[in-house]
Amino acid sequence: MAAKPRLPSPQPERQRRSTRFRELLHSPDLEFLLEAHNGISARIGEEAGFKALWAGGLCMSAQFGVRDSNEASWTQVLEMLEFMVDATTVPILLDGDTGYGNFNNVRRLVRKLEQRGVAAVCIEDKLYPKTNSFIDGDKQQLADIDEFCSRIKAGKDAQRDDDFCIITRVEAFIAGWGLAEALRRAEAYHAAGSDGILIHSALATPKEVLAFKREWADRSPVVIVPTKYYATPTEVFREAGFSLAIWANHLLRAAIPAMQECAATLAREQNLRSIEDRVVPVKEIFRLQGASELQEAEDRYLPRQGRDARVVVLAASRGSALGELTADRPKAMVEIRGQPLLAHIVAAYNAAGIKRITVVRGYLPAAIDLPGLAYVDNPDYADTGELVSLARALAAPDTDGGDLYVSYGDVIFKRYLLDTLAEPADDFVIVADTDWSASVNRERAADYVSCTEPHSRHAFYREIWLTRCAEDIAAPGRHGEWMGLLKVSARALPRLRALVAGMAADPAHRRAKLHHLLTELVARGEKVRVVYTTGHWLDVDSLADVLAAGRFT
Repeated sequence: MAAKPRLPSPQPERQRRSTRFRELLHSPDLEFLLEAHNGISARIGEEAGFKALWAGGLCMSAQFGVRDSNEASWTQVLEMLEFMVDATTVPILLDGDTGYGNFNNVRRLVRKLEQRGVAAVCIEDKLYPKTNSFIDGDKQQLADIDEFCSRIKAGKDAQRDDDFCIITRVEAFIAGWGLAEALRRAEAYHAAGSDGILIHSALATPKEVLAFKREWADRSPVVIVPTKYYATPTEVFREAGFSLAIWANHLLRAAIPAMQECAATLAREQNLRSIEDRVVPVKEIFRLQGASELQEAEDRYLPRQGRDARVVVLAASRGSALGELTADRPKAMVEIRGQPLLAHIVAAYNAAGIKRITVVRGYLPAAIDLPGLAYVDNPDYADTGELVSLARALAAPDTDGGDLYVSYGDVIFKRYLLDTLAEPADDFVIVADTDWSASVNRERAADYVSCTEPHSRHAFYREIWLTRCAEDIAAPGRHGEWMGLLKVSARALPRLRALVAGMAADPAHRRAKLHHLLTELVARGEKVRVVYTTGHWLDVDSLADVLAAGRFT
């Protein structure tokens, strides 16, 4: 029977967190752990350069808004730990209080911590429920040594990862029992399987922990928490041979006065001006949350139709045929059913999932001010045509990054026409209305098209291509009316941009319209795909059109 193939050994950067923590614990150098209490503080700690983090009981409780007396359940702590592990790559040492009960609780805790990738746990020799060591510590009762050793043994037996560490916190100094009791307990815990001793003290000097370390020597690693004896130079700890020093609550303590000051200022001044330059921009929160990774994942996994598309809406003209309606606003801002004409166009694009829209303004540009849009102005709108307006829009950077849709600011249309445009994969696609006779009856200029084949029931199954687009195409060769909707693929956009820029720079094309551009594309050998439709759009040119638009649904 053939042997099963063996999986490759983990790469160094994939080393288990528990292994990395054990290496820190046994490092010949003094190593440092920083307190973290949720996902974002954990990420901040890792970015600062800390090789491991301390999930402290005081701060974990505080971020829930409860006391450090086991008022937050161990499962609530476990849930927050999972977020912290997901947000980081460094090992996390949990302040596991007393182990949340007896030996049975400890062994279940160890299994759950291993499942979630937590590297180690520290348990203290007090009774459950515990009280923070700095609150009447000398009144707190210590656990029976044998009973506490049962918690250590059960935890070590329960672990499946040989490198998972159980650190035991000796509270003899906190409870006022002195050095002899601290050593007696440490020895018992070491014999029960403890991977290291955290010796705790509430004094403002390190004399208790230094005395313990001298007597304990190097029987196992010793961890300290210098919260009270903070003025001691770190070199003292390094020379004494301590393994780890934990900055146990300082991220939370630093955040509290900043939040209090911000809250008080906002309550007092009722505006954001005085605090905005003292807080991080929202984009820094996005960065810490990993928003960019989600965007990359969306690019990999989500359907691409419409999401990366850009839109240019040409809305520079006044629309003088509308008379007084455009005396103080451009035609694109004339109201239709209580909303500007432009808002209906934007809504159609938004319904198709297209949000990045650039509007070219000209006449009374300040009057076009819909939120969420980008704007480009054509101050020469009165003496130039649509081509120059398009050239100005294509010079803006926001037109890069996906397919480009071009439409007029006075044409409303049904959303399904955008789906019709999006479906063909061709570089240039337009939609032509087969009911071209309507424009003739209304006696207005129209962009007619001649195509390789007229509309018929067979046209739905064939590829139809543009041969010419102009206002003067005679009826025998007139196959439809272009409604002003054009889609350009991302790969063809550089070619379009170069052509438009070149034509716009030529004085002969200063008043050129978009139908001149379409015809020039064909003349240069570009294939412009035509999709036929019948109706479902409206060109608002007159007062009658404004009334008709009110009935357009």
